[in-house]
Amino acid sequence: MALSEREGLELWRRAVTASVRSDAPDLTARQQAILMTIALTPGPHTVRGLAEHLNIAKPAVTRALDALARLDFIRRIKDDTDLRNIFIERTPAGMAYLRTFSGLVLAAASGKDDSQLAPKRSGKTNAAA
Repeated sequence: MALSEREGLELWRRAVTASVRSDAPDLTARQQAILMTIALTPGPHTVRGLAEHLNIAKPAVTRALDALARLDFIRRIKDDTDLRNIFIERTPAGMAYLRTFSGLVLAAASGKDDSQLAPKRSGKTNAAA
C-alpha cells in the first residue's frame, strides 16, 4: 500500500516524536543518515565516501562521526594496508539504536496510539551533541 505525502510525513513525525520522548539520544538528521548509511549499505565506509554519498562536506561528516563515536554508535578502524585510510564501522550499540528506531517506525505504521509508541523519558538528558 502506497502512502500519501501526508501519511508518510505523519508516520515519520510519530516515530521521531516517540524517539524524542524516549531516553534514546537525539540524533540530528545528518547523524541519522550517516549511521543508517553505515549500517545498511555495503562498506567499507570512509569519510570521503560518506561525504560523496550524502553530498555533504567532509568536515560535516567528521563532526557527525565524532558525535556518533562519543555515543559508541560507530568506530573508526585504521586500514592496515594504507594507514592514510580510516574505515568507519557500525557498533552493536549503533545497531541497537537503529533497531529501536525501526521498532518505533513499525509501531507508528501499525496505528498504535502516540502514547503507546515509546515510554516517556526518565528525565536524563539525551542530547547527541
